[in-house]
Amino acid sequence: MMPFSPKPPSNSWMRPSGLSKVHDISLAGVSFRPDLSGALFAPAFGALLVADLHLEQGAALARRGISVPPYDTSLTLSALEAVIADTGARTLYLLGDSFHDAKGHALLGDEASARLTALTGRIETVWISGNHDPGPKTGLGGRHVDSVQLGPVTLRHAPSGKLAAPEIAGHLHPGAGVVQRGHMVRGKCFVADTRRIILPAFGAYTGGLSVRTAAFDGLLETERASVFLLARQKMYRFPYLRVS
Repeated sequence: MMPFSPKPPSNSWMRPSGLSKVHDISLAGVSFRPDLSGALFAPAFGALLVADLHLEQGAALARRGISVPPYDTSLTLSALEAVIADTGARTLYLLGDSFHDAKGHALLGDEASARLTALTGRIETVWISGNHDPGPKTGLGGRHVDSVQLGPVTLRHAPSGKLAAPEIAGHLHPGAGVVQRGHMVRGKCFVADTRRIILPAFGAYTGGLSVRTAAFDGLLETERASVFLLARQKMYRFPYLRVS
């Protein structure tokens, strides 16, 4: 028996996308619009923010003897291409861990490499260093930085423990659950307060870590924080203290 189907998923698999019409997030006077895909759009800057693609995660797991369908890179790139087209973004900021490990960039297949290069040729792209992929993405276009300013907001990979200015980060793969009509609904989420926004992981094989775990301790003003839950092809906003 083969460990997975050799037939790649069709385009009908694509995750839902669509900018929220009711859930804009304001940070330092800038309006950010969350998308069902897990991306965040800043209309005033024409900027699209995406965290934790974890490209080639399937290949990295295979090297550890864990057999999974090897389609995560293609699916993640399809979702990224779709949200860029939907938003009409002029600049793409990739907030770190764009590759699952240091080998992912070098082992990227020809087709995926061509898609990435074509993408960065169409839109200004800024690669931000992550803990999984700290080095420059040579040969794929764009520019590489450790952090960058978008107006008054700092964009970086991991949330800062000592916050000096408003920031947007990824790294923690936030997720949440809430009871609705007697049923628990779980999904990836954005989480935000008056000082920062933490983005969900965008990669096809990435999961979510509950925002109520110790990893988020001290990062949020819990009484003021909101969770933007992505579940059942919709976006739901809840107070941080209501979710699990």
